[in-house]
Amino acid sequence: MKKNILVVDDSALMRRVICDIINAEGTFQVTDVCRDGLEAYEKLKTTKYDGVVLDVNMPRMNGLELLERLQKERIKATVIMVSTLTTKDAKVTILAMERGAVDFVTKPSNIGQVKGEEFKERLIGVLSAVLKTEKYNRQNRTTQPQKPFTGERITVRREAGVSGSKLVALACSTGGPKALQSVIPYLPAALDAPMILVQHMPAGFTKTMAERLNETSKIQVKEAEDGDVLKKGVVYVAPGGWHMEIKKGSDGSHRIHLSDMPAIGGLRPCANITYDSLRDSGYSQIVCVVLTGMGADGTNGILSLAKSKPVYVISQDAATCVVYGMPKAIAQTGLVDEVVPLEEVPKSIIKSVGVK
Repeated sequence: MKKNILVVDDSALMRRVICDIINAEGTFQVTDVCRDGLEAYEKLKTTKYDGVVLDVNMPRMNGLELLERLQKERIKATVIMVSTLTTKDAKVTILAMERGAVDFVTKPSNIGQVKGEEFKERLIGVLSAVLKTEKYNRQNRTTQPQKPFTGERITVRREAGVSGSKLVALACSTGGPKALQSVIPYLPAALDAPMILVQHMPAGFTKTMAERLNETSKIQVKEAEDGDVLKKGVVYVAPGGWHMEIKKGSDGSHRIHLSDMPAIGGLRPCANITYDSLRDSGYSQIVCVVLTGMGADGTNGILSLAKSKPVYVISQDAATCVVYGMPKAIAQTGLVDEVVPLEEVPKSIIKSVGVK
């Protein structure tokens, strides 16, 4: 049975293109379209959809206002935002995910891009991944314990009670901006470690996300800049469009190095690049945190890092993931020390690195 999708956009062209893309994929069908948030609100009050593709800027009621109304009235909907790359829309999109949107897709700037493969693959990819995770969780709602790992375990450097300097390295993708709102604001300003954070987002959105997290958190959050010296109690967000590496200096300090090398598997930033760069770091232990996201970015980097450094791996559980892809990939290696619900992630991080 095909999944029913609601498309909400004030542009007739965008509605038609998005409908064509969704209907051409055998899994989905657009069953309703709306020109603004007010029309969509009336639909969502009486009709349940498997997914909602929602524009940001619309007359009468925009995307953010609709989400606020749904949240206030506890109307459940799986919403994916469609946003332009403007600074204004980036801010609204980040706020939208705080209000319940699960992720966003950037709207192409011209008709050629609208009909291109990149937009199509991103839209269908996000819809498919989100609905697949929802199905997985419905099928696994019993209270059965997580199945034990049965594959071949790798040999890693793991030392109990590691002392000395530590680093937290977090990776996430689809659903990440929303998930981070349940993690970063709950970390103390005196966290006894720096944190580096790789979230798959376009340029512009990462800066907005970092600024918003900084506003709502005790710990300092900033978009990483080339040459930044890592300091305890600071979260460094990899900027969209750049790979982030950590380089150890001759004085023992660690600095951010931003690289514009080609995207890896379509990703820039790529978490594997960041984890790989930590193999030669001076940290006594790396606490690796993997949250919701499509694909398996981060897994190979953590596996490689674990062969040369003591690591402690925290993975988000399936039930609280928007997309159970990246956490599932690392869990299947047998390397994970803790699989925890999203709300338990801050506690696990604090327990792992301590407070100054």
